[in-house]
Amino acid sequence: MANVTFASITKQFGTVKAVDDVSFELADGEFVCLLGPSGCGKTTTLRMIAGLEQPTSGRISIGGEDVTDAKPKERDIGMVFQDYALFPHMTIEANIAYPLKVRGVGARERAARAAEVAASLQIDQLLARRPGQISGGQQQRTSLARAVVHKPRVYLFDEPLSNLDAKLRLEARSFLKHLQRELGVTSIYVTHDQAEAMALADRVAVMDKGRIVQIGPPLEVYHRPATTFVANFLGSPPMNLLPVRLEGDAFHAGPLRVDARGFADRLRGVAEGSELTLGLRPEHLRLGGEGDEWTVPGHVYAVEPLGPESLVTLRVGEGLVTARLFGDEAPQVTGDARFAFDPKNLHLFGADGRRIQVP
Repeated sequence: MANVTFASITKQFGTVKAVDDVSFELADGEFVCLLGPSGCGKTTTLRMIAGLEQPTSGRISIGGEDVTDAKPKERDIGMVFQDYALFPHMTIEANIAYPLKVRGVGARERAARAAEVAASLQIDQLLARRPGQISGGQQQRTSLARAVVHKPRVYLFDEPLSNLDAKLRLEARSFLKHLQRELGVTSIYVTHDQAEAMALADRVAVMDKGRIVQIGPPLEVYHRPATTFVANFLGSPPMNLLPVRLEGDAFHAGPLRVDARGFADRLRGVAEGSELTLGLRPEHLRLGGEGDEWTVPGHVYAVEPLGPESLVTLRVGEGLVTARLFGDEAPQVTGDARFAFDPKNLHLFGADGRRIQVP
């Protein structure tokens, strides 16, 4: 069993709280992504699990064993770094086998295990080469092979795909998900790329300013963001967020007026004149006509054809609203236009940025 528990962990560097009272638990075999912008504390969190940083307060356990004060080598983890951290003077075989060597495994068994793992990662023909003689994608697989060769209890990934080009990243992402499912090892993956987190994780933990602001299955976090930060961070393009004021039976923002009568359940207890934020995903907008009841009118700001879809952005008051439109008509949109939407897809957030739930 290799569940991981992070209990009320805080990490301070001087007066700066890099990680602020964070708690979460991973089930055995679960794949969790720590997602957030640079400086949010995700890598520091990973390094504390690895034992490379010591928490200021709180406890960490792996497989039910308290490892808060344990040395990295005593935690039985495999870590894949952003820069791969391969030894340039060693062969690929020696790099892969290095974790076995430091654990005292004999040379013959080391060679056999390295060859077995390399074959599973399709780099067995590269074992005699050195890191400088292979491609970035092959180096990434070598780093993965080194992490899995000693069959650790937990895998830790620190943005391992960030140095690859777009095509290789897609290939490596699919391979990594397949590998983790096949091995069934508890895994924690750090990234700032929301597409990676959505594609790979069983659960996504979104971090901001040292705290986890939401954790859950990827589609749940995407479709029901807990805050405007989460709503804006997940999605490409991100969710459209419009600051509005509740006046009577409508939301107002300059010339924009959106009927609020369909939101009585969510607005129960919200006072007249309250400052709110409306949220709409670009894929939930379409070109509207005169017969549409729920619309956002504006003036065309930009049209970006992307092949099977186009991004159309309207200037709405002082802000911009973007729609993802499919088909051939979108690139022809000019002048004044309006987006229509289904009110069930409208998100509401309070003045504190938190989602307004149905009572």
